[in-house]
Amino acid sequence: MKEGEPLSVRRPPNRRRDGILSAVSAGAFLVLVGSMFIIHPNLIDRIIDFFNDFKLVSVVDQSNIMLPAPARVALHGDVYSTVLQFSIAWGVFLVAMLVVRFAVNSPTRRKAENISDIIFWFGAAYLIQTWLINNAEWFEFWAMILILLGISLIVRAAYLAAAGSMRR
Repeated sequence: MKEGEPLSVRRPPNRRRDGILSAVSAGAFLVLVGSMFIIHPNLIDRIIDFFNDFKLVSVVDQSNIMLPAPARVALHGDVYSTVLQFSIAWGVFLVAMLVVRFAVNSPTRRKAENISDIIFWFGAAYLIQTWLINNAEWFEFWAMILILLGISLIVRAAYLAAAGSMRR
């Protein structure tokens, strides 16, 4: 904003710069996924074993509600650990990206998405460690993921509301 320019005449953030940040994010995501396969050379075989282990399993003991799940949840700790590592690394990247978004004045909605994503990925890492690796609780894990998604959406909405009220 130029000196003496009224607040209502603010310039929109540079869309090209925001597009570059989105391209960097997409590239970093692909690099991270590829890195997981390099760090864990037999990951493809383990992923295949994981999906081959899926069966229809009763959601709660002695119920007629059946959903797909690994028959032996505890046997796939290496797959869960890889996803945990990915979640932490992606969360760290998103924190760095958020700092850049504030530095280059990205649109408020992009910052809100970024904050929400950070909460989701670090939260997912915690849930993977707690519910899959430590306790081998498949359905509880997915229930907690749904709660985490809700929390991250609420935080996004709260940030957008707060940012909107600060502009007024």
